[in-house]
Amino acid sequence: MSIKNIRLEVMQFLEKNVDSFVDQYLIPVEKIWQPTDFLPNSQSDTFFDEVKELREIAKELPYDFWVTLVGDTITEEALPTYESWLMDVEGIDNVERNGWSKWIRQWTGEENRHGDLLSKYLYLSGRVNMREVEMTTQHLINDGFDIGTGRDPYKNFVYTSFQELATYVSHNRVAQMAKKYGDNKLSKMCKMIAGDEMRHHHAYSEFVNRIFQVDPSEMMLAFQYMMKAKIVMPAHFLRESGEKISTAFEQFSDSAQRIGVYTAADYVDIMQKLIDKWEIDKITGLTDEAEKARDYLMKLPGRMAKISERLVIPQESHIFKWVEPARL
Repeated sequence: MSIKNIRLEVMQFLEKNVDSFVDQYLIPVEKIWQPTDFLPNSQSDTFFDEVKELREIAKELPYDFWVTLVGDTITEEALPTYESWLMDVEGIDNVERNGWSKWIRQWTGEENRHGDLLSKYLYLSGRVNMREVEMTTQHLINDGFDIGTGRDPYKNFVYTSFQELATYVSHNRVAQMAKKYGDNKLSKMCKMIAGDEMRHHHAYSEFVNRIFQVDPSEMMLAFQYMMKAKIVMPAHFLRESGEKISTAFEQFSDSAQRIGVYTAADYVDIMQKLIDKWEIDKITGLTDEAEKARDYLMKLPGRMAKISERLVIPQESHIFKWVEPARL
């Protein structure tokens, strides 16, 4: 049987548990928070006062903070790219509406609230050029992404396990910083989003865990492949209006590193967390090739940590069209 067919068989085997995954890791629509819960109530007589207060508090937040928040928002708003990509993964069938497609749709429904909330906050804050943000978002959806997984479910689940934890770290740090600057409402928003990301991380990492139990060697090779190739962020094709895809993502990433929202050290830490979570050192029944992949993975965080310590982040902020310093 070919590798592709074995993966399909494993996906069909795990699909029997999709309903329990939905119940365990996702929250029913009527019970989960909605963006409006954390924003000024437009039906209330106090709406304009609430907006005024939001705008006053927002004045205290620094430049790199706004760049990071905008970049996080744009990443969340490019959700159509992620849903369409995952729907094309081997074993996920939206035409036949199989169990996995149900998971993807309901995961998407939860994720969709994140961009809605952050985008409305940015609009009300008056601190950013929303037309520029919207153009960057449209460009990012137009350009799509290439995360190096192909249609392989094993590689895709490694990617989502990593990426959901990375977004948790980023949103959680933004929440901590907003609180430090006195913006408790923004802090609460980002904390709620971070909570969703952690739940989703637990789900995708459990999918990988289940695959390790039935196809350990191929899962190990997929994990090694993704770590060797490096995890690219979903917004790696980021660009501003009128520009080509070039260095915008690196410049956004520099802003996030400068203020400690998401750093090279976090990347290494997430890698180590996945190695520990999946108990890579204890997996048995591996082929010789998969044993070599395990050895590579066990040594990788130490090697990457040494490289990350040598990284030099530019001290000067790139001036984005999204955030005009004169307005801050």
